[in-house]
Amino acid sequence: MEFKREIWLNKLIQKKHNGLVKVITGIRRCGKSYLLFNLFKAHLLEEGVPQDHIIEMSFDSFEVRQYRDPEVLYPYVKSLITDDQMYYILFDEVQLLGEFESVLNGFLRMKNVDVYVTGSNAKLLSKDIITEFRGRGDELHIGPLRFCEFMENYSGNRYDGWNEYMLFGGLPQVVLLPTPEQKIELLKSLMEETYISDIVGRHNVRNRAEMEELLNILSSAIGSLTNPRKLTATFKSVKNVSISPNTIRNYLDYLCDAFLISATHRYDIRGKKYIDTPLKYYFTDIGLRNARINFRQLEETHSMENIIYNELCARGFNVDVGIVQINVRDKDGKMVRKQLEVDFVCNKGMKRYYIQSAFAMPDREKTEQEQRPLMKIEDNFKKIIITKDAPTMWYTEEGVLVMSIYDFMLNENSLDG
Repeated sequence: MEFKREIWLNKLIQKKHNGLVKVITGIRRCGKSYLLFNLFKAHLLEEGVPQDHIIEMSFDSFEVRQYRDPEVLYPYVKSLITDDQMYYILFDEVQLLGEFESVLNGFLRMKNVDVYVTGSNAKLLSKDIITEFRGRGDELHIGPLRFCEFMENYSGNRYDGWNEYMLFGGLPQVVLLPTPEQKIELLKSLMEETYISDIVGRHNVRNRAEMEELLNILSSAIGSLTNPRKLTATFKSVKNVSISPNTIRNYLDYLCDAFLISATHRYDIRGKKYIDTPLKYYFTDIGLRNARINFRQLEETHSMENIIYNELCARGFNVDVGIVQINVRDKDGKMVRKQLEVDFVCNKGMKRYYIQSAFAMPDREKTEQEQRPLMKIEDNFKKIIITKDAPTMWYTEEGVLVMSIYDFMLNENSLDG
């Protein structure tokens, strides 16, 4: 069984010969190595690139441990470049290579070399990797399988597929396992022994239990607005533990840097400005989130919102949480300021969409409730509500497009419907 990963492969192909180091980043086990050594290499061979012009190396392999020394690797690779044709360097787990930034910059100075690297811990697990190349790196950030990719090899219908995807997520290694028990075991193992251990090791976290408890709190409240001060208060009231907001802030940064979670800022749509705090946090893979809470609290409403966010990011949108400030009268007749929330404000180039995630809209009252924030936006960009089940795409009387989660996830151009 093979996942084609076409969206990522095409993006990588578009970056060929751009004079930069192509750095494939993303959460561990999301398929970076497979993309590079299987799919992209197959593309090169199909394009007629000779096998001996593809120089590949996985630095986590025992067989190549001597090449982790830059003094050994650099002259070895140079010796393989014997003519003026284009050579393609494919390095996996490049953070294990000593002085890798200098080595890669050295390869870039060769006119007939195109460089591609992946990494999944230490520096290359961090979002700030591109700064290591002083403007000479081009990042391709990939994620776990999207629902449309998941369904390519799923034998059942889309409804059963959605239930499984929402429970176990899209990490390819997990998806390929045959039983729920094996999927659960692997997800728990990855969370504890891979992701958390990497973060603790990289940042020298002294109190692992504190950071894990923070992860528990975030897992139980995905898509909720929060900030370090609120989280500090939660630790004090629920766990009777005192943790400073600065420590909480550091832990959040570590989790985001490892791509385990993503922070989403709030945007004042009418005021056209960002609001620093609070933020929303979503998990890169919903299966890892479920494993963290031992597959309890499986509220489909919040899980669906998380998955929609990840899909929007995969489609290349910059995604914010929107707020619309309005004036209303309170019970005493006084005018007060109130904030209405728009789940997602999505921007890409000249395109903008306002999107609400609504698990169910059984009647007109619920529909009006969901579209009320959208109706308070004073511009003409498209407004959309994504719900669990809608028999077909339809427009409300106010001009809001309503679609099912299946139409949204399985149709790349669904937002233009």
